[in-house]
Amino acid sequence: MPGVICGRFSRPIERVGLYVPGGTAVLPSTALMLGVPAMVAGCEKIVLASPPRSDGSISPEIVYIAQKVGAESIVLAGGAQAVAAMAYGTESVSKVDKILGPGNQFVTAAKMHVSNDTNAGVSIDMPAGPSEVLVVADKDANPAFVASDLLSQAEHGVDSQVILLTVDLSEAQLKAIEDEVHNQAMALPRVDIVRGSIKHSVTVTVKTIEDAMRISNDYAPEHLILQVKDAAKVVDKVVNAGSVFIGEWTPESVGDYSAGVNHSLPTYGFAKQYSGVNLASFMKHITCSNLTSEGLRNVGSAVMQLAGVEELHAHKRAVEIRLKWLDEQKQ
Repeated sequence: MPGVICGRFSRPIERVGLYVPGGTAVLPSTALMLGVPAMVAGCEKIVLASPPRSDGSISPEIVYIAQKVGAESIVLAGGAQAVAAMAYGTESVSKVDKILGPGNQFVTAAKMHVSNDTNAGVSIDMPAGPSEVLVVADKDANPAFVASDLLSQAEHGVDSQVILLTVDLSEAQLKAIEDEVHNQAMALPRVDIVRGSIKHSVTVTVKTIEDAMRISNDYAPEHLILQVKDAAKVVDKVVNAGSVFIGEWTPESVGDYSAGVNHSLPTYGFAKQYSGVNLASFMKHITCSNLTSEGLRNVGSAVMQLAGVEELHAHKRAVEIRLKWLDEQKQ
């Protein structure tokens, strides 16, 4: 409408808290996945929290990354304790405006709790953790590749879940994958963790790729791996997923470390509502309006009519007074 200019501008979230898991593994990659976009966005204050090692120290890799991204401090704590410290602030921990990062079930529950507490006044990126993967495999899939992708998530923790969706595979082909999972798992130093994860992981057999994608979209996996023929074409059928890994040469590991996508992703079906961490996760988008007198005349009658229907008379009068003043100036 002539005389009506609307816009949107972006500003960084001023204070962010980055949760870097560290219970059973050191994860400097997560510090990078969270710290780099926070730095690029221009967040004024970055607080990083990560569980200390058994001797009370923190890994030098995480310290290095914290320094590179300009973090104010490192909180040597994990779990719900670290989330609470960043959400409410303590004598030694700065209060933040948003908490981002993956964690175990307790971290995720704590993030969701503080985001609903008005006393905290903090938002979160998404519910993120425990980790999960869903692999869709057909007759063209390499059993060794499929097994390696399942195990790469199973080793995260005993509460991780791995799902295999097989499309029209024979008993022999299914057994080939199961044998590969067993043989590869036995060679892993974290085999005990893998056993815990496998206990509540499942294989689902279907006849068609359409059936597989229907189940996948209902599950809404954190990581979706497509080891099928013409995998790129199957992406059109993806409705819900945190991140998709297309084809046999794209293991989930590359997304965790160096492909260029972020590995902090929604889990437990929340990919139906949430996106993974990205630069926009550290930004606020603010709208603005700027009207000339001509613009107010052009939209004023519509504003007054709607305000009248809603019986918000002060709203109506705010326009009416201005239009009356303009008419008087003409005389």
